[in-house]
Amino acid sequence: MRDRSETRPPEGRMEDYRAIADGIAADIAAGRIRPGRRLPPQRGFARERGIAPSTAARVYRELARRGLVTGEVGRGTYVRAGRPPADPPLAEPGGALVDLELNYLPPGEWGGRVAAAVGRVLRRGALEAALRPAGAAGGPALRAAAAGVAARGGWAPDPEGALFAGNGRQAIAAALSALVPTGGRVAVENLTYPVVKGIAARLGITLVPVAVDEEGMDPGALRRAHRSAPLDAVYLQPTLHNPLGTTMPPQRRARIAGALEELDLYAVEDAIYAFLKPGPEPLAARAPGRVVLVDSLSKRVAPGLTLGIACAPPALRGRVAAALRSGAWAATGFAQEAAAELIADGAVGELERARRETAARRQAIAAERLAGFDVTADAGAFHCWWRLPEPWRDEPFTAAAARLGIAVSPASAFTAVRGGAPPAVRLALVAPAEEELASALDALAHLARTGPEESGPD
Repeated sequence: MRDRSETRPPEGRMEDYRAIADGIAADIAAGRIRPGRRLPPQRGFARERGIAPSTAARVYRELARRGLVTGEVGRGTYVRAGRPPADPPLAEPGGALVDLELNYLPPGEWGGRVAAAVGRVLRRGALEAALRPAGAAGGPALRAAAAGVAARGGWAPDPEGALFAGNGRQAIAAALSALVPTGGRVAVENLTYPVVKGIAARLGITLVPVAVDEEGMDPGALRRAHRSAPLDAVYLQPTLHNPLGTTMPPQRRARIAGALEELDLYAVEDAIYAFLKPGPEPLAARAPGRVVLVDSLSKRVAPGLTLGIACAPPALRGRVAAALRSGAWAATGFAQEAAAELIADGAVGELERARRETAARRQAIAAERLAGFDVTADAGAFHCWWRLPEPWRDEPFTAAAARLGIAVSPASAFTAVRGGAPPAVRLALVAPAEEELASALDALAHLARTGPEESGPD
């Protein structure tokens, strides 16, 4: 019988695959191998390096273990854009994504300022007041502060109309619940905020997609939708539309306001991103008796320390307040007090300015890294809209990006009804560090240029 020791590699030979992996890791770190690049098939890599296929397989597994590459059988192996785990030799394979899906921006350097403001609410006297039962209308000081936060373009809401939810999504849900009966119909832009689709489904509301152009919702299409079957309300995002990033000009706002009056419709104006572009006067200023304007602190401060604001005209205040109470959407007393302190302290205003500066820097990075592609963006927005080159479609591109460790949002997530999604993705730009964002965009640009065939099976 043959001695098994004769088939063993020489002492130390089993470590060779790690040395090869070290060399590739060094090339990735130095930028010689860019994120998004596809490594050769393992057999081709083995031939190039003069090593056994089994050794090549170990190299690829080691790179995956360090979080440097991602791959699937039959799909290929790609250099990840995500950062590897902090301690690769001891960690499991990296699964964290570069998040270009959620527009989440932590307080960062402003954390101490936020902590100090919240700390004042924790003092004995203030805390006792904050822990008492609170209504949706809050107190006079908070209503005045919230009206200042929602003001823009020379317009400010009546503080008496300010009502408070736990967050912006809850404020939207309460406004729609107040305006639309079960089984009712709400007009929305044909690409809309995805959460509204879930809210509508749970409230038993049908969304009616209305065509948009470069200026926003088409008033003529809104009229036609109402004539085909009566609408109960309209939900729209005039400023920094999500996902398109467009802003409705004044003349279009005037026409939409005219259509609301003509058709006897109320509207929910989502102004949650509007603080990033403070110039335009809101739709609520042009149709003051017909619009519930919704805002929040989540994008200014942080999702975990937020407050939803619904500015309702006099005829609707009771209905929106009742919806907040019955839906259990009203903000807690502590959230109201914390928000009032943050606003009064000036932290919210300073964070707004810092967020606008951050957005401008991120948009500049995106413009540079995606130059030559069909991208719609506002210089002050947190996101951009990328119409993909042929033959890419939105969901295959999203899946291919995920294999690189990058999360993006496909157009299908934003379509008001199923089907008909354009070949596009939304890129949220503010969650990763700037260097990481640039690297991820480089990887996505390379992916877009290679096409789905080249990113497919070996």
